[in-house]
Amino acid sequence: MSDFANKTILITGGTGSFGHALLDRLVKSDFGEIRIFSRDELKQEHMRIELNNPKIKFYIGDIRDRDGLDHAMQGVDFVFHAAALKQVPSCEFFPMQAVMTNIIGSHNVIESSIKQKVKRVVCLGTDKAVYPVNAMGMTKALMEKVTHAAARGMGNNETILSSVRYGNVLYSRGSVIPLFIKQIKAGLPITITVPEMTRFLLPLRDAIELVIFAFQHAQQGDLFIRKAPACTVEDLVIALKNLFNSEVSTKIIGMRHGEKIYETLATQEELRKAEEMGDYYRVRMDDRDLNYNKYFTEGDTALADLSDYTSHNTQRLSIQEVESLLLSLPEVQAELG
Repeated sequence: MSDFANKTILITGGTGSFGHALLDRLVKSDFGEIRIFSRDELKQEHMRIELNNPKIKFYIGDIRDRDGLDHAMQGVDFVFHAAALKQVPSCEFFPMQAVMTNIIGSHNVIESSIKQKVKRVVCLGTDKAVYPVNAMGMTKALMEKVTHAAARGMGNNETILSSVRYGNVLYSRGSVIPLFIKQIKAGLPITITVPEMTRFLLPLRDAIELVIFAFQHAQQGDLFIRKAPACTVEDLVIALKNLFNSEVSTKIIGMRHGEKIYETLATQEELRKAEEMGDYYRVRMDDRDLNYNKYFTEGDTALADLSDYTSHNTQRLSIQEVESLLLSLPEVQAELG
């Protein structure tokens, strides 16, 4: 991709599932240098040995530490901000840790990028940021607000700050699919929360395409949302059992801390002002200032004849379609042997 020719790129959280996949995509371009910024030295060492590429540099650090970020950010052209605490239960029990990483850490990334005159920053979000009921979603929602707040003070010829929002990434770290497959192979009951619970289904490759799309098309403060199909947890389990020719039983354990029956990718208010872009929505940031006087006399009489975009009302995949989607995942193919 010519967008990255001879450019220096920084990926925060670069050793995670998403960061690693984004790196795999970027190394196919004629890049100048890619910097992996994370706190996991063992994963960095494994990546260094695996890739054996002198143009990929590794920086040990935590986004909570601004000094470390400033050092890694020097001379960087583009930043992909993937570092976060993402596990819902752990963020529920340690919410201040989520605050320090997902909010304060993200603020550090943005401020460091602006200081170092980075050209473009894309921050990775989640559907759990919409109507959040858990600490992870709340902190990721505030990450979006922090991004927008900084963007309001920037011109389009300065650091372009944008964010993306997508649903569950299939077979990412912490995904239920590896757990279900492990239980199937061990002949154990599959533990599910609520059978009728729905979730968006997004292959990692599509999440990567969303981030690249946002990078290529973002204007100041834009939020990009990836449309996605969904299925029930029950249908996901049936599809996996069919693929693995398994007859293990199912055990319903009830909802975990901070879970919802369905997820929302976009509110009706966001959809009302969203721009349709094929597989994506572009939502412009609210660029009003604190001078609200004019809003007492100027309103918008248009009615929002829209519903939220949720995993309950998006395209619902059949069991056969879920099977096909699962079979497209290299990890599932490897498990099938």
